[in-house]
Amino acid sequence: MKTTIRKVRQGDENTLAYIQTESWKAAFAGILDAETLAKYTDINRAAAMYRNLLNNSIGNGYILLVDGKPHCIAYWDAARDAEFAGKAELICIHSLPDNWHKGYGTRMMDRVLKDIREAGYSEVVLWVFRNNIRARAFYEAEGFTMTGISKPAFDTEEVLYLKGL
Repeated sequence: MKTTIRKVRQGDENTLAYIQTESWKAAFAGILDAETLAKYTDINRAAAMYRNLLNNSIGNGYILLVDGKPHCIAYWDAARDAEFAGKAELICIHSLPDNWHKGYGTRMMDRVLKDIREAGYSEVVLWVFRNNIRARAFYEAEGFTMTGISKPAFDTEEVLYLKGL
């Protein structure tokens, strides 16, 4: 299977929204309550969010294609929380569940981390649901470590991971 990764561009909002919402449905079904999950997997709401990001050139987004079909997305930017100023933040990395555990997430992570280093950052943070054991195992395998910092999010809890570059 041939994979390519490209930067996002105008017109990608529906693809980005589809991958995010399908990923959330599969990954967060046992973590978020059904009402919250339904709200945040509304395709129109997600497409509007991505349209705003694209129209305003916010963040650094990527799409990984497998044999020409979109499979994985990622976004990073400068850390959003003031206490992490000077660090980059991996805001999201989502992939369609039909190709989980085939190495595509690792390929996307390698690309994102390379771009973050090239942008001059030496550390990257990310937030992940404490109960998202699959994602946490992925991040830990990619060299991220838990910081001990947490915060409430979506009626559950997120924990902060950090990686030096």
